Amino acid sequence: MTPPSDVETVVADAHRREWALVLAATARVARDLDLAEECVQEAYAAALASWARDGIPNRPAAWLTTAAKHRAMDAVRRERTFRSKLPLLVEPEETEVEEPDDERAAVDPEHLALEDVVPDDRLRLIFMCCHPALAQEAQLALTLRLVCGVAVTDIARALLVSEPTMAARMTRAKKKISAARIPFRLPGASELPDRLRAVLGVIHLLFTAGHTAPSGASLVRTDLVDESLRLARTLGELMPDEREVRGLLALLLVTDARRATRVDTDGRLLRLENQDRSRWDRSAMAEAHDLIVEGLRGGRPGRYVLQAAIASLYAEAPSYDRTDWPQIVTLYDELLSVWPSPVVALNRTVAVSMASGPAQALAEVAELEKDGRLAKYQYLPAIKADLLRRLGRPEESSIAYRQALELTGNDAEREFLAERLAHPHRA
Repeated sequence: MTPPSDVETVVADAHRREWALVLAATARVARDLDLAEECVQEAYAAALASWARDGIPNRPAAWLTTAAKHRAMDAVRRERTFRSKLPLLVEPEETEVEEPDDERAAVDPEHLALEDVVPDDRLRLIFMCCHPALAQEAQLALTLRLVCGVAVTDIARALLVSEPTMAARMTRAKKKISAARIPFRLPGASELPDRLRAVLGVIHLLFTAGHTAPSGASLVRTDLVDESLRLARTLGELMPDEREVRGLLALLLVTDARRATRVDTDGRLLRLENQDRSRWDRSAMAEAHDLIVEGLRGGRPGRYVLQAAIASLYAEAPSYDRTDWPQIVTLYDELLSVWPSPVVALNRTVAVSMASGPAQALAEVAELEKDGRLAKYQYLPAIKADLLRRLGRPEESSIAYRQALELTGNDAEREFLAERLAHPHRA
């Protein structure tokens, strides 16, 4: 008998590392995401008992995949048997039967060669889930949940909606996949460019969820940050001529270059102006700089190139006070023209406060409050609170800090906001 603690550790590690691959293999059998998820969950639950009794297998992922696929095949057989016994009550659906992936590969060289086109398992899965028949937000949410293992709560925070709303949207997306017979299969090489925008969005949101974890004790989830960087590099090797791919990699590199300095030795959040710039990763910043220069050549830059350029200006300044704030505001204006996001508009107010003063920035924050799309976004009241503090309005600043605290789930950020609230006059 294997000690239960050892089994639990291995199962937890397999869940973190192999969930997406097991789910993808099961979904190809089940042809239904809800059923596939259910079968995979049952396989992991069965592993706890089976491995404790029989020992941990040499290839846990293979064991889990086989167990989940067998459950899916049994469920499909039961459904077929049920329907065959009710021919008068259930109208047969006249739909074209989707060929299994291996049969399709035999007649479609494009699909046969896709593993050579996208050699990374997880990246292939991301392209597979970003089906253009789904709304982009549904693509992002499903892929982050199913492929990357991000919690529904954290996805909801990243996409600025409530958890029940996000859960309902994901359920509707799964139902659409089932009702519309959207095939859960690898796309052909010619389909990749049409899915690139969504794939970039997934990798960026994955990085964001790791760079500042939406919940939990640690500010950074290094596993998500490292995986998003790996995916961005792999995508860059796959599509070296895509400027936005280079832009995304540059954005991730220059943003993550500050990782070691974002908290102090006690885990407390450090603002950008208080971070030790001598400890920033200069090699990552240099690589990002070269990618940004390439991305700015040859036509109007896209959102990721512009975001990377903004982050690079912050990083390359000799000190916070000597940052080129007017240039950053100009870049934000260009970014808003290609990506009119309220989050971008809010981030722009920080640069405006340094270039033109906190009063002008506060007026722009007030307009964003009226807009309403950032009502559940913790950084709006946090930025507002800081602007009010700088304007010498501590009572109003305290109210805004309390609002930010109510919306914030990360412990390091909550501690920082509580400290600000307790000492409203501290710089």
